[in-house]
Amino acid sequence: MKRQYIIGLMTIILLAGCADNKNAVPDIPPSDLYSQAQKELQSGNWTESIQKLEALDSRYPFGPYSDQVQLDLIFAYYKNGDYPLTSATIARFIRLNPGHERSDWVLYMSGLTNMAQDSNFMHTLFNIDRSDRDPEPVKAAFVDFKRLLERYPDSLYAADARMRLLSLKNRLAEYDLASADFYLRREAYIAAINRCQEIQKTYPDTKAAHKSLEIQLKAYKAINLDDGVKKTEELIALNKEK
Repeated sequence: MKRQYIIGLMTIILLAGCADNKNAVPDIPPSDLYSQAQKELQSGNWTESIQKLEALDSRYPFGPYSDQVQLDLIFAYYKNGDYPLTSATIARFIRLNPGHERSDWVLYMSGLTNMAQDSNFMHTLFNIDRSDRDPEPVKAAFVDFKRLLERYPDSLYAADARMRLLSLKNRLAEYDLASADFYLRREAYIAAINRCQEIQKTYPDTKAAHKSLEIQLKAYKAINLDDGVKKTEELIALNKEK
């Protein structure tokens, strides 16, 4: 019985070893391995391209393909949905290549990666409102795109970054609006008013800023602050005229 157990265990180990060898990246010249990785990348075989690029990165960290391998890994990780690995590779690349000629693209990819972490397939499929969810990835993406525009205003990615900044601004404003509404429902009226005023100050050109006036009005009425009610009503009327 014991002998059969040992034989069975050895068989499993051998099979696992064969599987590992099957999936192992061959030890070939870096130029050939890079060509294979590029072929997989261009075909959209993200997993295969990642395996080969990671092998190149670990075997030849200072080789002639080093910078391009990291750039390709950023793209492949992103397309494969491996966002933490994408962010880690971006951080590493920026640290090692602060003045690289493709730094604008790296910042752009950082923004896209952070944006992607604010949503997922189920949210899109069922049209789930994400306004009350953690906005930290949105804030990070906002910083990335803003930094891109400040440093590389003539970049090929500048126009798209501007459009994404508008979208992100609306997302952040909607989050603050959801917070203000939460405070109102919890009868934390001063907190609701403060949050509304912050929205109007930080995101004045968003729909959330206009909506926040209604919440602000309700909060002022709840605490019987007539002066605040009057000023808010005037702002609401002014916005309706525009």
